[in-house]
Amino acid sequence: MSSAQDRHFPRTYPPAVINFFFALGLLSAVSFRSLIILNHFNVELVRIAWYFGTCGYIFFFAYRYYIAHKRRKAIRDFKLVEKVRRNPCMDEQDKEVTEYILNSILRSREMFNYLAIFLLSLMAIVTDQALAAMGK
Repeated sequence: MSSAQDRHFPRTYPPAVINFFFALGLLSAVSFRSLIILNHFNVELVRIAWYFGTCGYIFFFAYRYYIAHKRRKAIRDFKLVEKVRRNPCMDEQDKEVTEYILNSILRSREMFNYLAIFLLSLMAIVTDQALAAMGK
């Protein structure tokens, strides 16, 4: 493989990166779910938890969007669906299952979900900061 092709070859992230984003997403979700409880005990902590959850979601869903985009790009760039169809080493059932998996990744709307959550989280922070600046 030439060096030009190596630059576009998809690579997985190290486990530390994967685990970091998993933990960030989980902690952000816990942070949001804690808001209703914190509201009963310490109203000041509500704002901290909300900001942590929202900022965490911005990074987590940007990462998820990137991963989904990278998977779709790899399937298209390497023409994997077409290669599976032509693969003489796979039986028909294996081809159908592999095509199903690849096509479900290509057709999934998960990227748009990730993008929407990212943008809505960003807009929520901008709106909160603007309202705070106006004294509201």
